[in-house]
Amino acid sequence: MPCFWMSRADRESARPFLDSLAHRADPPAAGGESPEEQVRAILDAVRRDGLEAVAAYTRRFDAPEFRSEQFALSPSDLARAAGALPRRDRKAILAAAANIRAFHQNQRERSWFTARGDGTILGQAVLPVERAGLYVPGGRGASAPLLSSLLMNAIPAQEAGVGQIALVSPPGPDGRPGALVLAAAHLLGLTEVYAAGGAWSVAALAYGAGPLRPVDVIAGPGNILVTTAKRLLVGLVGIDMLAGPSEICILADDGANPAWVAADMLAQAEHDVLASAVCLCLSEEQGRAVRRELLRQCALLPRRETARESLRRFGAILVAGELETALDLANALAPEHLELMTARPWDLLPGVRHAGAVFLGYHAAEALGDYCAGPNHVLPTMGTARFSSALSVSVFCKKTSIIAASPAFAEECAATAARLARLEGLEGHARSALCRKKAGPRNKA
Repeated sequence: MPCFWMSRADRESARPFLDSLAHRADPPAAGGESPEEQVRAILDAVRRDGLEAVAAYTRRFDAPEFRSEQFALSPSDLARAAGALPRRDRKAILAAAANIRAFHQNQRERSWFTARGDGTILGQAVLPVERAGLYVPGGRGASAPLLSSLLMNAIPAQEAGVGQIALVSPPGPDGRPGALVLAAAHLLGLTEVYAAGGAWSVAALAYGAGPLRPVDVIAGPGNILVTTAKRLLVGLVGIDMLAGPSEICILADDGANPAWVAADMLAQAEHDVLASAVCLCLSEEQGRAVRRELLRQCALLPRRETARESLRRFGAILVAGELETALDLANALAPEHLELMTARPWDLLPGVRHAGAVFLGYHAAEALGDYCAGPNHVLPTMGTARFSSALSVSVFCKKTSIIAASPAFAEECAATAARLARLEGLEGHARSALCRKKAGPRNKA
């Protein structure tokens, strides 16, 4: 399980490794249909045949005996799942939900207005979308339903004020989504839940299928087919982001416990063979200690084969020597998760320019952010933290400009608007502005 090792690393010398990470999720070029071709066929089928197509794909990939009648779960189905939840599991879900909700309440944006002395009012109305669709991974290919993804997607939508939230999650062979997902949906007050996964469920959210009416925004992580479906549907619906494999970068000084560094790297590596875990350390001694811990702890993980392959392909220990060099490498990575495991992490924070989420200090394990700290764990990956942000309340909102022009303002701006319109060759625009300059409204009553 050798990680990529580099002594005296800097941005230039590490460039080949950094480039390899940027392309680690690229689909294979040879053999069979591309993901986009597969997904286009799925989207066409669901747009044409609706629930019939969704049920057919579900039988093919998830539940061989699936019937269309199983597509929509009833509120009583959700209530029963919640009633069967062990007390400690219920307590953990509610505690995490409370922290996540408290954090996202601070993200709410208010509508605002400014008034000019002539009576003109300008402003912006912040409004929630009417319907949001949430995708929660699970089903045959998952180790367990991603309960945390439900919390991280549903709560921001609720805090945005979305009145209608539709949840889709792949069913198991019995035709039902995971009991934990159903229970958590009930605890959050969701009532619209559907048994469907994959690209066909994303298509159902966008186009509608049977009792599922089309939504305005789709959020939630998934495999390459789910992500491709979201990308192809942009314009018909809004989406949260196009997320890739998980990643972590840990900047560790010599005071960081090598066992903690290794544990946090493995927490990402166990996700997926395409996940990336990188340690930026200041000395070769610390790097070797981290590597020994990786070998020891990986052997004890239930998902050790996945973790080993991830570390072999996309793991690295880079000896940067100095904090400034390490921070420069971290910014070059623009990682999904950045841990500053140093004695004075707040001193480094102003230098962090690109990261989805930053964890400060020896005790800020990334896993806390995954589940219960409060900030959202749906984060930009594959270097997109250079221009993208975490999932937030704003994903489920839209902003409408407000212009209430007084007669004085209309006359003041008329000449300017007309001149600019004529520079663009749009005489109709010019006349529209000028016709209000001298004449008042026809009916003043």
